[in-house]
Amino acid sequence: MRDQASAPAPAEGADFPVAAGVLFGLGLGGFFDGIVLHQVLQWHHMLSSWYPITSIENLELNTLWDGIFHSATYVFVVVGLFILWRRARGRHLSWSNRALAGSLLVGWGLFNLVEGLIDHQWLGVHHVNEQVDRAHWLAWDLGFLAWGLAMLLGGLWLLRTRRRQAGAAPAALRR
Repeated sequence: MRDQASAPAPAEGADFPVAAGVLFGLGLGGFFDGIVLHQVLQWHHMLSSWYPITSIENLELNTLWDGIFHSATYVFVVVGLFILWRRARGRHLSWSNRALAGSLLVGWGLFNLVEGLIDHQWLGVHHVNEQVDRAHWLAWDLGFLAWGLAMLLGGLWLLRTRRRQAGAAPAALRR
């Protein structure tokens, strides 16, 4: 039988559903992009490089695809909520600020990287800031990718360092 006092400290939030946090992060990244960049700042719309906002028809088409995009981000959040609810229901869930923040950052960072690589670079359906001179679009796109990579790496770091330091809590509380 192992001595409880010498047992390693359990991972903080070891049973926290990281997948739920990642899905929330994907959704929040999409909401930020869609609400702040598409609607508030109006830097771009979903298909604005392919169908520039030069006519009512193009605006309507872009608005439709913005709505489809928002609907997809809702799916991420709803599935994340379902996973969190299933894990927390009927038993104590070990909440962890680091696990939550880390998984949110991983999800948001993944959103930015996938969005930035596929939509901005590969397909070219839009670019981060189409209100600046076209010569500067790539700089904004690369900044968006760097921001996504920083969030992803920061989130992974938080997830890796969520362990309690040995001896931080009495052995009875570490069970």
